[in-house]
Amino acid sequence: MKSLIVYSSQTGNTRKLAQAVFEALPGEKALYPVDDAPDPSDYGFIAYGFWFMKGKPDPKSSEYLGKIGKKPLFLFATHGAGGGSDHAIHGMEVAKLLAYDANIQGTYSCQGEVDPKFLEKVSKKSEPPTWLADAWDANGHPDSADIEVLVHQISELFTGPSPGLRIKRIASELMC
Repeated sequence: MKSLIVYSSQTGNTRKLAQAVFEALPGEKALYPVDDAPDPSDYGFIAYGFWFMKGKPDPKSSEYLGKIGKKPLFLFATHGAGGGSDHAIHGMEVAKLLAYDANIQGTYSCQGEVDPKFLEKVSKKSEPPTWLADAWDANGHPDSADIEVLVHQISELFTGPSPGLRIKRIASELMC
C-alpha cells in the first residue's frame, strides 16, 4: 500500500510535521507540498497537513481535502491557538467536513509559531481574533514534544499483529 503525505505550510510549521509523518510511516510513501500534490486516487493511505486561516483550513487545503474521496485519512494541523481550544477543535471539525467521503483515521493539531509581525498587526484590530492570546505562547512550536506525540499517533495506526492491517482492511473496504 502506498501512502501519500500532502501538506500546506506558510511558515514551515506544518512542513516540519509533514516530514515527521513521512519518516514515521512504513512502506512506500511520497511527500508533496499541496501545490505539487498528485491525484490521491493512486494511494491507499493519505496524511494531510494544513494551517488554520480564520478558524479553518487554509484555502489550498480546503480545496484539496475535497479531492481525497473514500480513502483512509489522517489529518494534522498547526495553528496559533492553544491546543484543545475551541478554535483548534472547530478548525479540525471543518477539515473533517471538507474531506466528507474520507475515512478519518485520526487527527492531530498543535501550536505553530506565528510571525511576530503578523501578531502585532492583528493585535491592533478593534476586535482581535480569539486565538491571539494563545499565539504568543506558540513560540518554538512545533517542538520535539509536539512531534513525538504526532509520530506516536501515526505509529499506532500501523502497529498490531500485522503492521498496517487496520489501514489495509479499511482501504480495501472503501474500494468496494
